[in-house]
Amino acid sequence: MKIPLIAIAVLLAVSPAAALDGVDILKKVDANLQPESFESYRKLINVEPNGAKREYLLWTLKKGDDKIASLFLAPASEKGRGTLRLGDNMWLYIPTVGKPIRITSLQSVVGGVFNNADIMQLDYHVEYDVRAVEEQGGEYFLDLKAKSTAVAYDQLKMWVDRKRLLPIRIECYAATGLLIKTLYFKEPKAFDDGRVRPSILETDSPLYKGYRSFMVYARIKKRVVPDEVFTLDFLPRLETMR
Repeated sequence: MKIPLIAIAVLLAVSPAAALDGVDILKKVDANLQPESFESYRKLINVEPNGAKREYLLWTLKKGDDKIASLFLAPASEKGRGTLRLGDNMWLYIPTVGKPIRITSLQSVVGGVFNNADIMQLDYHVEYDVRAVEEQGGEYFLDLKAKSTAVAYDQLKMWVDRKRLLPIRIECYAATGLLIKTLYFKEPKAFDDGRVRPSILETDSPLYKGYRSFMVYARIKKRVVPDEVFTLDFLPRLETMR
Protein backbone atom coordinates (compact mmCIF):
# COMPACT_ATOMS: atom_id res chain seq x y z
CA MET A 1 0.00 0.00 0.00
CA LYS A 2 1.33 3.39 -0.94
CA ILE A 3 1.56 6.02 1.79
CA PRO A 4 -0.03 9.34 0.71
CA LEU A 5 2.48 12.15 0.17
CA ILE A 6 0.74 14.30 2.79
CA ALA A 7 1.25 11.55 5.39
CA ILE A 8 4.95 11.39 4.56
CA ALA A 9 5.18 15.16 4.99
CA VAL A 10 3.55 14.94 8.43
CA LEU A 11 5.92 12.17 9.52
CA LEU A 12 8.94 14.21 8.44
CA ALA A 13 7.62 17.28 10.25
CA VAL A 14 7.33 15.51 13.58
CA SER A 15 10.43 13.29 13.36
CA PRO A 16 13.09 13.92 16.04
CA ALA A 17 15.74 14.87 13.49
CA ALA A 18 13.45 17.48 11.92
CA ALA A 19 12.48 18.84 15.34
CA LEU A 20 16.06 19.55 16.47
CA ASP A 21 16.51 23.19 17.46
CA GLY A 22 20.15 23.96 18.21
CA VAL A 23 19.44 27.37 19.75
CA ASP A 24 16.85 25.87 22.10
CA ILE A 25 19.26 23.08 23.10
CA LEU A 26 22.04 25.58 23.79
CA LYS A 27 19.78 27.80 25.91
CA LYS A 28 18.70 24.77 27.95
CA VAL A 29 22.35 23.80 28.42
CA ASP A 30 23.06 27.31 29.76
CA ALA A 31 20.08 27.18 32.10
CA ASN A 32 21.16 23.77 33.42
CA LEU A 33 24.77 24.87 33.98
CA GLN A 34 23.93 27.88 36.12
CA PRO A 35 20.96 29.97 37.32
CA GLU A 36 20.40 33.34 35.69
CA SER A 37 21.63 35.06 38.85
CA PHE A 38 23.66 33.29 41.53
CA GLU A 39 26.59 33.16 43.92
CA SER A 40 29.16 30.38 43.95
CA TYR A 41 32.29 29.15 45.66
CA ARG A 42 34.86 27.36 43.53
CA LYS A 43 38.45 26.30 43.66
CA LEU A 44 40.82 26.74 40.71
CA ILE A 45 43.70 24.28 40.62
CA ASN A 46 46.65 24.48 38.22
CA VAL A 47 48.78 21.35 37.87
CA GLU A 48 52.23 21.52 36.25
CA PRO A 49 53.93 18.65 34.38
CA ASN A 50 56.09 17.89 37.45
CA GLY A 51 52.98 17.53 39.64
CA ALA A 52 53.32 20.89 41.40
CA LYS A 53 49.95 22.51 42.22
CA ARG A 54 48.73 26.03 42.74
CA GLU A 55 45.24 26.56 44.20
CA TYR A 56 42.92 29.57 44.34
CA LEU A 57 39.57 29.97 46.11
CA LEU A 58 37.05 32.31 44.46
CA TRP A 59 33.65 33.63 45.50
CA THR A 60 31.56 34.72 42.51
CA LEU A 61 28.39 36.68 41.82
CA LYS A 62 26.63 36.60 38.44
CA LYS A 63 23.56 38.46 37.21
CA GLY A 64 21.75 38.08 33.91
CA ASP A 65 23.55 37.57 30.62
CA ASP A 66 26.50 39.91 30.97
CA LYS A 67 27.49 40.67 34.58
CA ILE A 68 29.91 38.61 36.68
CA ALA A 69 32.22 39.57 39.56
CA SER A 70 34.62 37.43 41.59
CA LEU A 71 36.63 37.86 44.79
CA PHE A 72 39.79 35.93 45.65
CA LEU A 73 39.65 34.42 49.14
CA ALA A 74 42.88 32.37 49.00
CA PRO A 75 45.84 32.07 48.86
CA ALA A 76 46.84 34.90 51.17
CA SER A 77 48.95 36.51 48.44
CA GLU A 78 45.82 36.93 46.26
CA LYS A 79 43.23 37.65 48.96
CA GLY A 80 41.19 40.76 48.26
CA ARG A 81 41.75 40.79 44.53
CA GLY A 82 38.61 41.10 42.46
CA THR A 83 37.53 40.71 38.86
CA LEU A 84 34.60 42.22 36.99
CA ARG A 85 33.14 41.38 33.60
CA LEU A 86 30.51 43.46 31.84
CA GLY A 87 29.82 41.98 28.43
CA ASP A 88 33.13 41.86 26.56
CA ASN A 89 34.90 44.17 29.04
CA MET A 90 36.98 42.80 31.94
CA TRP A 91 38.89 44.33 34.84
CA LEU A 92 41.15 43.15 37.66
CA TYR A 93 41.26 44.97 41.01
CA ILE A 94 44.46 44.68 43.11
CA PRO A 95 44.23 46.29 46.57
CA THR A 96 47.85 47.51 46.52
CA VAL A 97 47.26 49.23 43.18
CA GLY A 98 44.00 50.78 44.35
CA LYS A 99 42.16 50.93 41.03
CA PRO A 100 40.83 48.41 38.48
CA ILE A 101 43.10 47.42 35.62
CA ARG A 102 41.75 46.50 32.20
CA ILE A 103 42.41 42.86 31.23
CA THR A 104 41.63 40.74 28.16
CA SER A 105 39.72 37.50 27.68
CA LEU A 106 42.80 35.53 26.57
CA GLN A 107 44.92 36.57 29.55
CA SER A 108 44.67 34.66 32.84
CA VAL A 109 44.47 36.14 36.32
CA VAL A 110 45.53 32.78 37.79
CA GLY A 111 47.91 31.41 35.15
CA GLY A 112 47.46 27.81 34.06
CA VAL A 113 45.30 26.67 31.15
CA PHE A 114 42.11 28.57 32.05
CA ASN A 115 41.97 32.09 30.63
CA ASN A 116 39.85 34.99 31.86
CA ALA A 117 36.99 34.08 29.51
CA ASP A 118 36.85 30.60 31.08
CA ILE A 119 36.95 31.97 34.62
CA MET A 120 34.35 34.67 33.90
CA GLN A 121 32.22 32.58 31.52
CA LEU A 122 28.95 34.04 30.25
CA ASP A 123 26.11 31.92 28.88
CA TYR A 124 27.16 30.22 25.65
CA HIS A 125 24.08 31.36 23.71
CA VAL A 126 25.01 34.97 24.44
CA GLU A 127 28.38 34.68 22.71
CA TYR A 128 27.81 31.99 20.06
CA ASP A 129 25.48 31.18 17.17
CA VAL A 130 24.58 27.56 16.41
CA ARG A 131 25.75 26.62 12.90
CA ALA A 132 24.76 22.95 13.04
CA VAL A 133 23.30 20.36 15.41
CA GLU A 134 23.33 16.57 15.10
CA GLU A 135 22.20 13.59 17.11
CA GLN A 136 25.07 11.23 17.88
CA GLY A 137 23.76 8.29 19.90
CA GLY A 138 23.07 9.53 23.42
CA GLU A 139 24.55 12.95 22.67
CA TYR A 140 23.87 16.10 20.72
CA PHE A 141 26.74 17.63 18.78
CA LEU A 142 26.63 21.43 18.38
CA ASP A 143 28.88 23.42 16.07
CA LEU A 144 29.08 26.97 17.45
CA LYS A 145 30.46 30.16 15.86
CA ALA A 146 31.39 33.31 17.80
CA LYS A 147 29.02 36.23 17.27
CA SER A 148 31.91 38.73 17.29
CA THR A 149 35.71 38.85 17.20
CA ALA A 150 35.69 39.96 20.85
CA VAL A 151 34.80 36.39 21.94
CA ALA A 152 37.77 34.34 23.19
CA TYR A 153 37.22 31.40 20.84
CA ASP A 154 36.14 31.67 17.22
CA GLN A 155 34.50 28.23 17.18
CA LEU A 156 33.30 25.67 19.71
CA LYS A 157 32.48 22.03 19.15
CA MET A 158 30.17 20.92 21.95
CA TRP A 159 28.99 17.43 22.88
CA VAL A 160 25.87 17.43 25.10
CA ASP A 161 24.28 14.64 27.12
CA ARG A 162 20.82 14.26 25.53
CA LYS A 163 19.12 13.17 28.74
CA ARG A 164 20.48 15.79 31.11
CA LEU A 165 21.16 18.51 28.53
CA LEU A 166 24.55 19.16 30.10
CA PRO A 167 27.82 19.52 28.19
CA ILE A 168 30.21 16.58 28.25
CA ARG A 169 33.09 18.03 26.28
CA ILE A 170 33.84 21.28 24.45
CA GLU A 171 36.68 21.81 21.99
CA CYS A 172 37.73 25.46 21.63
CA TYR A 173 39.24 26.70 18.34
CA ALA A 174 40.93 29.83 17.01
CA ALA A 175 39.84 31.45 13.73
CA THR A 176 42.72 29.62 12.01
CA GLY A 177 41.21 26.27 13.00
CA LEU A 178 43.86 25.67 15.68
CA LEU A 179 42.62 23.70 18.71
CA ILE A 180 43.31 25.92 21.72
CA LYS A 181 41.96 23.72 24.51
CA THR A 182 39.41 21.09 25.45
CA LEU A 183 36.99 21.45 28.37
CA TYR A 184 35.71 18.33 30.17
CA PHE A 185 32.58 18.55 32.36
CA LYS A 186 32.70 15.91 35.11
CA GLU A 187 31.06 14.53 38.25
CA PRO A 188 27.46 15.87 38.04
CA LYS A 189 25.88 16.45 41.46
CA ALA A 190 22.91 18.27 42.97
CA PHE A 191 23.62 21.82 44.16
CA ASP A 192 21.73 24.15 46.50
CA ASP A 193 18.70 24.54 44.22
CA GLY A 194 18.48 20.76 43.71
CA ARG A 195 19.53 20.94 40.06
CA VAL A 196 22.23 18.51 38.92
CA ARG A 197 25.28 20.17 37.35
CA PRO A 198 28.89 19.21 36.66
CA SER A 199 30.91 19.88 39.80
CA ILE A 200 34.29 19.75 38.06
CA LEU A 201 35.48 21.47 34.89
CA GLU A 202 38.84 20.17 33.66
CA THR A 203 40.90 21.52 30.79
CA ASP A 204 44.06 20.71 28.88
CA SER A 205 45.66 22.22 25.81
CA PRO A 206 48.01 21.11 23.04
CA LEU A 207 49.65 24.52 23.49
CA TYR A 208 50.58 23.71 27.13
CA LYS A 209 51.57 20.07 27.03
CA GLY A 210 51.59 18.37 30.42
CA TYR A 211 49.68 21.21 32.12
CA ARG A 212 46.13 20.76 33.42
CA SER A 213 43.69 23.04 35.20
CA PHE A 214 40.57 22.25 37.22
CA MET A 215 37.59 24.31 38.37
CA VAL A 216 35.87 22.60 41.33
CA TYR A 217 32.47 23.96 42.40
CA ALA A 218 31.58 23.62 46.09
CA ARG A 219 28.41 25.69 45.91
CA ILE A 220 26.05 27.28 43.37
CA LYS A 221 23.11 29.13 44.90
CA LYS A 222 20.48 31.42 43.39
CA ARG A 223 20.82 35.00 44.55
CA VAL A 224 19.42 38.34 43.45
CA VAL A 225 22.09 41.07 43.44
CA PRO A 226 21.67 44.83 42.80
CA ASP A 227 23.13 46.18 39.55
CA GLU A 228 25.36 48.59 41.50
CA VAL A 229 27.48 45.64 42.68
CA PHE A 230 28.65 45.13 39.10
CA THR A 231 30.44 48.45 38.73
CA LEU A 232 34.06 49.58 38.90
CA ASP A 233 33.28 51.80 41.89
CA PHE A 234 31.92 48.84 43.86
CA LEU A 235 34.68 46.37 42.96
CA PRO A 236 36.94 47.35 45.93
CA ARG A 237 33.93 46.73 48.26
CA LEU A 238 32.87 43.39 46.81
CA GLU A 239 33.73 41.64 50.11
CA THR A 240 30.81 43.46 51.77
CA MET A 241 28.36 41.33 49.77
CA ARG A 242 29.50 38.00 51.28
